[in-house]
Amino acid sequence: MQEMTGKTVLITGASRGIGEAAAHVFAQAGANVVLTARSASQIQAIANDIGDKALAVTCDVANWSQVKAAVDLAIARFGAVDVLINNAGMIEPIGPISESDPADWAHVIDVNLKGVYYGARAVLPGMIGRGSGSILTISSGAAHHPLEGWAHYCTSKAGVHMFNEALHLENAGKGIRAIGLSPGTVATQMQREIKASGINAVAQLNWDDHIPPEWVARTLLWMCSEDADEFKGHEVSLRDVAIRKRAKVFE
Repeated sequence: MQEMTGKTVLITGASRGIGEAAAHVFAQAGANVVLTARSASQIQAIANDIGDKALAVTCDVANWSQVKAAVDLAIARFGAVDVLINNAGMIEPIGPISESDPADWAHVIDVNLKGVYYGARAVLPGMIGRGSGSILTISSGAAHHPLEGWAHYCTSKAGVHMFNEALHLENAGKGIRAIGLSPGTVATQMQREIKASGINAVAQLNWDDHIPPEWVARTLLWMCSEDADEFKGHEVSLRDVAIRKRAKVFE
């Protein structure tokens, strides 16, 4: 297991699924973990379970001032943010462009794309000042392939993919590791929402077709190691069996 003692990891969307699993995996590796989400009670319960190394901060990633405040609180408590995990994301409401609500459509962009930018913008000054830091962002196959009913989600994830490349271009020489993770389909609440929509092939998958969020969390931990440096500025695909072995997701 990658050693993270003394490091601080800030996780967005940490109230359930991948974010919750990542909080536990990184804490087990010795890291301080800062859990952010809109649901205060859920992240506080997870933080209480982890103990003194965890801090819960209520935060809507679509709001720049809240993201900046969350990062400031993390620095005040633990001294720095060494790893940012941009995990918060949404896909509802699923449906055709012709019937979409402009406000709902825009909100998905605010969360999935602008939220990633806000997180990076808030942690970058500190990371650049120290000459080190990792910004890990959950991407998706939807960044590269359109899916019916998912125009908002696909568009946001395509933007995230390009943002990761731009982040690497500007900051790799300053010690910043920017890496995306395309996990495939994961057994989370989002997949329940997709299933309920009945739209496109992903909605037809069975629950046991999806990988557990713990696999994604273990991969994120591995991505903090030098073994993942070849992917800086690019994406790691968890569909790749070789990556699953390198990340030791089966342990």
